[in-house]
Amino acid sequence: MQYIYEEKGNPNGPTLLLLHGTGGTENDLLPLANIIDPNANVLSVRGNVLENGMPRFFRRLEEGVFDEEDLIKRTQELHEFLNEASQRNGFDRKQITAIGYSNGANIAGSLLFHYENSLQKAILHHPMIPRRGIKLPNLTGTDVFIAAGENDPICSPEEAEELTQLLKNAGAHVDIHWESNGHQLSMREIKAASVWYAASKA
Repeated sequence: MQYIYEEKGNPNGPTLLLLHGTGGTENDLLPLANIIDPNANVLSVRGNVLENGMPRFFRRLEEGVFDEEDLIKRTQELHEFLNEASQRNGFDRKQITAIGYSNGANIAGSLLFHYENSLQKAILHHPMIPRRGIKLPNLTGTDVFIAAGENDPICSPEEAEELTQLLKNAGAHVDIHWESNGHQLSMREIKAASVWYAASKA
């Protein structure tokens, strides 16, 4: 997988995993890392699926309809990549906080849905439910921040609420932040995520 790794802090400290939205690159969310935790290491990954030339982390059949088989495959691919990247770059595999937007939030959510202890924390901007009808792993000790839009045409408020409940039912500690915007990533929600992250470290 194509990625950027920046060792900014103690290799034994936290690492921020940045996961862009559809059509983004590994450079898109770098400014967010400086806002959330300027002292954390950064691992920013480019999705290796192309949709009309736009990078994504997994295929979809149409907007809002995931290719479930590809989602499972790409989630496993990312999970294994994190194991390898932690060894290659020397960061603590157990201290990864994912920061994902839209498609990136969905693949981060899928890691939570499929692999126990894959992420220590997750900041999900405008996520959807990755899969329904499956048993989630034990997420006790996992902290999750969800930023959702009250007028989001892609990720409805009802879906954000359902995702929150599914994660809580699996043992995760989940906080949800509401914006009146649609699907766009706003500075207000980024700053709210920063406050949440600082409190979760305290």
